Amino acid sequence: MSKFTNKIDFEVLVMVKNANPNGDPLNGNRPRETYDGFGEISDVCIKRKIRNRLQDMGEKIFVQSDERSDDGCRSLADRAKSNEMMQKALKSKDKEAYAKAACETWMDVRAFGQVFAFKDDSVSVGVRGPVSIHSAFSVLPISVNSIQITKSVNSETKEKKSSDTMGMKHKIYSALYVIKGSINHQLAEKTGFSDEDAEKIKEALRTLFVNDSSSARPDGSMEVCKLYWWKHNCPMGQYSSAKVHKLIKITPKGDDPKEFEDYEIEIGSLPSLELEEVEGI
Repeated sequence: MSKFTNKIDFEVLVMVKNANPNGDPLNGNRPRETYDGFGEISDVCIKRKIRNRLQDMGEKIFVQSDERSDDGCRSLADRAKSNEMMQKALKSKDKEAYAKAACETWMDVRAFGQVFAFKDDSVSVGVRGPVSIHSAFSVLPISVNSIQITKSVNSETKEKKSSDTMGMKHKIYSALYVIKGSINHQLAEKTGFSDEDAEKIKEALRTLFVNDSSSARPDGSMEVCKLYWWKHNCPMGQYSSAKVHKLIKITPKGDDPKEFEDYEIEIGSLPSLELEEVEGI
């Protein structure tokens, strides 16, 4: 496996139509909003989807959803204990070997990092990953539509319909979200993250909502429209991520944009900075 060569910055444009991209459990599962009314998708939610896509692509994932577990492990502690190299390093109290074994085994550990702190093993090892993901925000303030729904049957046996047959469902009619992120060379060297791993992250972002449908996000309601991928010409990068991400300027063409084509995308450039523009799926 080759090493990671040069710093990478990326930006993903996601169109949401009649869906709840990321519900807030503290607010009745309404779509997350900032105080200014802009829609938000948490970085944790985005990483979960990337992990799921990598798992679909055949990669080994440490932080698996319960319903997607492919190794029979019921917890992170069980999964760590199943790794012979990690347990060998634990017995010799070699934290570096412990972290190295984890990075070599699981793609998401060497990409995003992981804190290994399990009570039974009395272990505390932290791994910093090179792939950083920002929370996604909508280009314009969102409008949340809420409807009341009812179940056709009680959850428990009762003579009359009980209150638990009533509920609420929330969705956004239309909104464009922007995901930003970067891949750090220095941290990639420490975890063993490679150029091949970067290509897998790119493919996961391009296909982010494949096999991700649910009642809140029906098939086709979440779409990756564009992926912008900048590769610097040196390991540390010749420009800051903040400067690179400012190259994309998004302007609505009218007062009420409903489709991706209703937004004007201006792409700036910086000397010696290579841009790859990828169509989403």
